[in-house]
Amino acid sequence: MEPENDTQISEFFLLGFSDKPELQPLIFGLFLSMYLITVFGNLLIILAISTDPNLHTPMYFFLANLSFVDICFTSTTIPKMLWNIQTQSKVITYTGCVTQIYFLILFAVLDVFLLSVMAYDRFVAICHPLHYTVIMNPKLCGLLVLMSWVMCILNSLLQSLMMLRLSFCSHLHIPHFFCELNEMVQLACSDTFLNNLVMYFAAVLLGGGPFAGILYSYSKIVSSIRRISSAQGKYKAFSTCASHLSVVCLFYCTMLGVYLSSAATQSSHASAVASVMYTVVTPMLNPFIYSLRNRDIKSGLRRIIGVPVM
Repeated sequence: MEPENDTQISEFFLLGFSDKPELQPLIFGLFLSMYLITVFGNLLIILAISTDPNLHTPMYFFLANLSFVDICFTSTTIPKMLWNIQTQSKVITYTGCVTQIYFLILFAVLDVFLLSVMAYDRFVAICHPLHYTVIMNPKLCGLLVLMSWVMCILNSLLQSLMMLRLSFCSHLHIPHFFCELNEMVQLACSDTFLNNLVMYFAAVLLGGGPFAGILYSYSKIVSSIRRISSAQGKYKAFSTCASHLSVVCLFYCTMLGVYLSSAATQSSHASAVASVMYTVVTPMLNPFIYSLRNRDIKSGLRRIIGVPVM
């Protein structure tokens, strides 16, 4: 079959998780609940940090940015899926699909960058505590976040433009609940070598690079903590980065699990189910991890809801 030009494509079909009508209310209720918890939880974190002067530090500045990105990341996919279930439609326009890919890549990679910046912040705080306020000044913090945004925007723009060069045949069904870049490339009828090259190069550079930075930061942190003589000092030093380390492990382990499971099963449906972990579950759990393991955040949240701070 001759491929059609991609400018003639008007819509794709998102197959989602199941075609069974009896499961749609359950899926709708489950994802609506997770989405509301994600938005509400991350908004509380942002509100607590912005209103509590004790939380106006570099670590919480980066955390507020991470919470905002998590809200945007989840909002890129879940509202459209809920709308499709409610309207009993699986359609997403070609423009909507490209737009979704752009923002999905933007906020996913931005999550990675912010986690690496937060690891650097913990590295400076623990390994160079006397110079922390000098090194992590407001100008550097703002510059780190700005550079993260710029690099992620350029990467998303490149990936989206590469997507526009592809042509598609008549099979326009996406076995996913959102427009996932790799799935879209596999659907294309035209040559995808350049797309795959750019996609995997960006994954190694923008995913592996920050991850290497996180590993380096924590290797130095562990080395510094081991040199602390008192057990109480070791616990206090480790507790300052325990929440961040938990989020890093959750984010990277779920993403790794998604791609390992999809590679092992060769099933797009299994990949769609597994991708829920990093697109929905991880942003939903982040506020709980930071609030449950952090006294400062707990105090800020108590002030918001009017509970006396102990």
